[in-house]
Amino acid sequence: MARKDNAADAANPGRLKQIALTYKMTRKADKKIGLVLAAVGIITLGVFLAIGFLIGHPIYLGILGLFLAFLATAIVFGRRAERAAFGQMEGQPGAAAAVLDNIGRGWTTTPAVAMNRSQDVVHRAVGKAGIVLVAEGNPNRVKTLVAAEKKKMNRIVADVPVHDIIVGTGEGQVELKKVRTTMLKLPRVLTGPQVTATNDRLRAMGDLMSNMPLPKGPMPKGMKLPKGGGKAR
Repeated sequence: MARKDNAADAANPGRLKQIALTYKMTRKADKKIGLVLAAVGIITLGVFLAIGFLIGHPIYLGILGLFLAFLATAIVFGRRAERAAFGQMEGQPGAAAAVLDNIGRGWTTTPAVAMNRSQDVVHRAVGKAGIVLVAEGNPNRVKTLVAAEKKKMNRIVADVPVHDIIVGTGEGQVELKKVRTTMLKLPRVLTGPQVTATNDRLRAMGDLMSNMPLPKGPMPKGMKLPKGGGKAR
């Protein structure tokens, strides 16, 4: 019992530090975060106190308002922190891979299944919606990478639907912050065993990172990528 109490005491400072760090990072991108959170808390509490005085139960409604004010503040903080994080990640190499890593249960993600010399990259996710290819980089160049990956998927798992998402803010593209939501809205057409079988077949095929011959140690000066732009075989 004492060990559990000690573990809880040790975890609390860690959580507080994490919240404080998240707040500092959010404030760099969202200067008004403090004022917004204070306004949400005060307004929520004030509304419940006002209702409490009107019906003659200010203490009960005040306590309820305090809890709900804390909850509302936490929700608003979480959303604005997420928005700030996506804003900082937008346009950074590997940002889409980071989003896929946190997509949730039921998905198996493989980063960088295809890449070219300009470092445009395609990531792959497999779930009950089928296969989703998520591309980031120059819109015109990544279309070629996506088309090549789709052709490969059709040869190996022709019975599995393949979707593609190009990350960006242009027409026909999906913003980084909406990638997860877009994927979760895709219709589920595969069963659990079918998802497992699809992953096994793709794993047997391999991917760019496992197939690309890389020398051990530092990369020699002047070394160039093989012809074909570094596409997976």
